[in-house]
Amino acid sequence: MDGEFGRKYGPWALITGASEGTGAAFAHKLADQGINCMLIARRDGPLQSLAEEIRAKGVDCVAASVDLSAADAADRVIAAAGNREIGLLITNAGADTNGSSFLKGDIASWDQLVTMNVLTTMRLAHHFGQAMASRGRGGILLVGSGACYGGLGGISVYAGAKAFVMCFGEGLWAELRHRGVDVLNLILGRTDTPAHRKLLESKGAFISDDMAKPADVAEIGLAQLPHGPIYNWGQSNDVAGYAPNSPDDRRARIIAIGKMMEGNGGNK
Repeated sequence: MDGEFGRKYGPWALITGASEGTGAAFAHKLADQGINCMLIARRDGPLQSLAEEIRAKGVDCVAASVDLSAADAADRVIAAAGNREIGLLITNAGADTNGSSFLKGDIASWDQLVTMNVLTTMRLAHHFGQAMASRGRGGILLVGSGACYGGLGGISVYAGAKAFVMCFGEGLWAELRHRGVDVLNLILGRTDTPAHRKLLESKGAFISDDMAKPADVAEIGLAQLPHGPIYNWGQSNDVAGYAPNSPDDRRARIIAIGKMMEGNGGNK
């Protein structure tokens, strides 16, 4: 492993939604830094192909096919990880592939979307976060969406799920920041992934040529990991931009409220 990054976040990284797009890009960037990779996604074929590419970089890599929207998804991922020391958890799965308004969609599809984004993410963070906190090092990177900042027609469930993850990530950052574990909500805008392109094409929507590239997302996301709890893609941390307030302002607010709670006998 390479230097301080490997000591902080190694020896293994676990990436969900790893078969393509930003998940695959994270795997390549981490392998280049000597981090072993555990790849999780539903489609086994692409996973195994990516695992071969990652192993060719000289690191260990294992892949496990898991439907992250299933009720037992977290248990299956945890079982697949076994006794590997996961120093970095990247929850990258969670796209909305339904492409419909709430009432037109089947409720089972919305249940699956919430399970993948909320329950599976929360359970994985709980399991692997406990070990990280005990070791006094590690990182949790929650890949989110700008939809977290407000509800929109056509993506009501998706926006609600992403809003949960953002608030959850901020709280987790507050709880772990003094225990050696970094937490970051990586809030993305339009990103050029196969899943996003497929959704746009199904709607006959315009495909812009200025979407974020997965390799850039992975590089910048990993660089921002020590500077949580939020990074809004394409913006500096002192700018609100499309968000209600800037990441710097949100961080200062969390710290200030935490100090008030400590003064009143609240939990750290």
